[in-house]
Amino acid sequence: MAQVARGDEIVPTALDARPDVAVVDIELPGTDGIEAARLLRAAVPTCAVVIVTTFGRPGYLRRAFDAGARAFLVKDAPVESLAQAIRRVVAGETVVDPDLAASALALGANPLTDRERDVLRAASDGAPLAEVARLLHLSESTVRNYLSSAIGKTGTRNRTEATRVAASNGWL
Repeated sequence: MAQVARGDEIVPTALDARPDVAVVDIELPGTDGIEAARLLRAAVPTCAVVIVTTFGRPGYLRRAFDAGARAFLVKDAPVESLAQAIRRVVAGETVVDPDLAASALALGANPLTDRERDVLRAASDGAPLAEVARLLHLSESTVRNYLSSAIGKTGTRNRTEATRVAASNGWL
C-alpha cells in the first residue's frame, strides 16, 4: 500500500508498489488525476484506476474513462460504496456513479476539440490574444478562431462564459 499527495508522484510510486488498484482524485497538484490515470494505465496496465472526486461533472466522467479509469465515484457517496466499487473493479467490472452516468448521457460528448480546450485554458485568466498566441505558438487570428468556435459550441457570448461553461461541464 502506498499514498501520494501529488499527481506526478502516482506513476513512480505505482512502479515500486505494483498495486492492483489506485484510488485517484481529479484535482491534484503536479498532474491532474485524469492525466495521472492515463499515465498509470500505460505504465502499470494491471493496475485498475478508481477516480473519486468532489467534482461530479459529466465531462470528467467521459475523460476519466477515456484515460483508462475503471470506476468513477463522487466523494459524498458512503464509504461502503467505495469499498464495494474497489471489490467490483478488482473482479473486472466497471463502476460508475449512477446519477453521474445519467447526467453524462444527457449532456453528450464534449463538443470541444483538444486545441479549443487548450486555447480556453490559456485564455481563462483574461490573457490578451497576443499572450495566448505566444504561449501556444499560434497566430492571433488562429487563437481568435479557436475562441470563436469554442464560444459557439458552448452557446455563450464570450470567452469568459465559454470557459465557465466548459469547466462546469468538466470539458477542460
